[in-house]
Amino acid sequence: MLPHFPMELDIPSNATRRSSSASPLPIQSSSHGLSPVSPSIPYSSHNTPSHSYTRSIDTSGEGTALVTALEAESPISSYSSSINLSQGNEYSLHLHRCGQSRCPGQLDLTSSAPCSLSNRVHLGDRCRLPDSVGFETPPCCNSLRRGTVTVSTPSSQHRLSYVSEFHSRNSLDAMNVLRKNKELCDVVLLVDSKKIYAHRVVLAASSPYFKAMFAGELAESRQMEVKLFDLDPNAVETLVNFCYTSRIQVEVKNVQALLPAACLLQMTEIKVICCEFLKRQLDPSNCLGIRAFADTHSCTDLLKMADRFVHQNFLEVVESEEFRLLPVSQLIELLSSDDLSVRGEEQVYLAVMRWLQHDLTSRQKHLPLLLQHVRLPLLTPKFLVDVVGASALVRSNEFCRDLIDEAKNYLLLPQERSRMQGPRTRPRKPVAFGEALFAVGGWCSGDAIASAERYDPRTHEWTLVAPMNKQRCGVGVGVVNDLLYAVGGHDGQSYLNSVERYDPHTNMWSADVAPTNTCRTSVGVAVLDSFLYAVGGQDGVTCLNLVERYDPVINKWTKVANMSTRRLGVGVAVINGQLYAVGGSDSQHPLATVEHYDPRVGSWYRIASMSARRKHLGVAAFGGFIYAVGGRDDSTELSSAECYDVRANAWCPVVAMTSRRSGVGLTVIRNQLIAIGGFDGASYLKSVEVYDPDSACWRLQGSMNSRRLGGGVGVVRLASYPGCCGDANVIAYDMDTAFEQFISLRHHHHHHHQHHHQPPPSFYEVPTSSTSIPDVSQSSR
Repeated sequence: MLPHFPMELDIPSNATRRSSSASPLPIQSSSHGLSPVSPSIPYSSHNTPSHSYTRSIDTSGEGTALVTALEAESPISSYSSSINLSQGNEYSLHLHRCGQSRCPGQLDLTSSAPCSLSNRVHLGDRCRLPDSVGFETPPCCNSLRRGTVTVSTPSSQHRLSYVSEFHSRNSLDAMNVLRKNKELCDVVLLVDSKKIYAHRVVLAASSPYFKAMFAGELAESRQMEVKLFDLDPNAVETLVNFCYTSRIQVEVKNVQALLPAACLLQMTEIKVICCEFLKRQLDPSNCLGIRAFADTHSCTDLLKMADRFVHQNFLEVVESEEFRLLPVSQLIELLSSDDLSVRGEEQVYLAVMRWLQHDLTSRQKHLPLLLQHVRLPLLTPKFLVDVVGASALVRSNEFCRDLIDEAKNYLLLPQERSRMQGPRTRPRKPVAFGEALFAVGGWCSGDAIASAERYDPRTHEWTLVAPMNKQRCGVGVGVVNDLLYAVGGHDGQSYLNSVERYDPHTNMWSADVAPTNTCRTSVGVAVLDSFLYAVGGQDGVTCLNLVERYDPVINKWTKVANMSTRRLGVGVAVINGQLYAVGGSDSQHPLATVEHYDPRVGSWYRIASMSARRKHLGVAAFGGFIYAVGGRDDSTELSSAECYDVRANAWCPVVAMTSRRSGVGLTVIRNQLIAIGGFDGASYLKSVEVYDPDSACWRLQGSMNSRRLGGGVGVVRLASYPGCCGDANVIAYDMDTAFEQFISLRHHHHHHHQHHHQPPPSFYEVPTSSTSIPDVSQSSR
């Protein structure tokens, strides 16, 4: 007989047979520490079968609990559960048979913290329990209805509390039946001619709008019939039905009525569902309408997504009827965005003209306002002259003509561009970026060269681009903010301190960059923290240990700490926020020494030397290491390579290149180390080879258009747009007819030199009695 008033659960034995290895069931309890706190048990009830397992809790006697097991015709299966106490200690409860013929089972109580619970207590024994304990019964039968039973023991009184998971749902279902039968309804919503019966309490519980109406002092709180204006009656009925059923179906035919109604009635959940539905419907043919709809109803997330969709699909959107009917204010907002995904500004101009032509008579007055949001300075010269400048509609307006002149000045006067920056000269943001490698300058065919070319890593093709304004061999190259800088060098006659900047998106070189403080050729150039560093080199008098830093924001070079060693033909690289100067020559001998610059301290520090002495070597950071390849030692050009482990402060050998290369360019693109050009001791090279660290081998991969000794190399990030192929991102250097119409105004336009010079001694080192100059009389391969 069970003592006092037990709570019993009768569970069929055929549903309770479980493996003894069953995992403990997670058990939750009250998180507060009130005492006494009643245990809570998920509850299920059903008819008792002949085979049963019964568990009882007796809560009498100051927290003493009795756990019993009664067995019918079948053995008791083992099962486990967890007990989480209010104090946070976890106890495990294990029921199993002890093996004795008369014992129905055994109770194990274990704790993760000290407690007064006894271990391995036989069923029927009493043990001391804490103030609060909660656990789950074994899930023996899927047909059981779930519930929660709480037993509390205030003093010697006993109380049974039951919390149903179904009561709320059943109550609303019952009230919905009453609503449909118009029973006990205390409000009627009048929407147009439709009457919607409801219960105030249900509406107020679901809608803050109705709560404020019925619970306040508004006249509607005392009226049986309440009128709602400017709402769709079917939408209101759908929302009222949701208040009772928690169900709603959003579709194309009702979403435009549901969303405004949900906004007015402050039913945020339905507003969110409607917005999610509209996000899935976005299409180039309707995105502008959805955007306007979202803006009207303050749907922030939907508005942002619609904006993003319009920008990313601009070229398709301009073909839609919605675009042609767009109000001028919304068109201006669209044109002003930096995020339009277009291949070029030409497409933006054509979109404006398409919109104007839809109703030219009434819309042409908006042309000046619209055209100032087209970034005319970013048009190609040919398009600016042949299309925009040739338009009678544009030429007829003085303000439009001024905009064209502004664009021409920007294209014709690159040295003045820093003073012409503004919204119309800012490139729009691309949706993705790719990389392109540029090789510039060098020495070829007995002369310094100004040519430049671009390598596409996807096609392995080299394409000529605009040449530099000056011939430069021994030039240093660095890339800052996707612009390529060519620093110093030798033009075949003089040592240079001039610097020019290449914009791959306009395919033009600008000479408006401040010169270095010292003339330098065979200079090492690297970028650290968005500053351009010029390291070592020679000035025609001596080999340099001078280092200076360029800030593109203020267009100024500033001297920083000198290296400990003079170095010309030095290789430089940046890794872990440190600038490394590798090898080079002190004008007498090639060097194996290496030092690094810490910008935080402003000092240079010597580190481990290379295994070989190298000048005019290629250096690059790759895969967490610094690679040094090729170059020249005391007697010959080198093909060997090695890499520096920063953590170990040690150099390790790397497999040699396929060719000897002095004056080689080395860089990284698309996770590949690539060596470019150079001199093999007999010929100037245009071949390219790539190092694969996985297979530890070099392989030849195409050739440049020009042979280059002592050229500069750099990798630039290029914009990529939907529907655009690779080479379209860089304008090819083409002196077409339209460009010639005004490019001739450039007094500083570059012309190739037609004469040749012997290679300047400055490329290798300041002349000494032991200076070795390549024999340029040998035929190049």
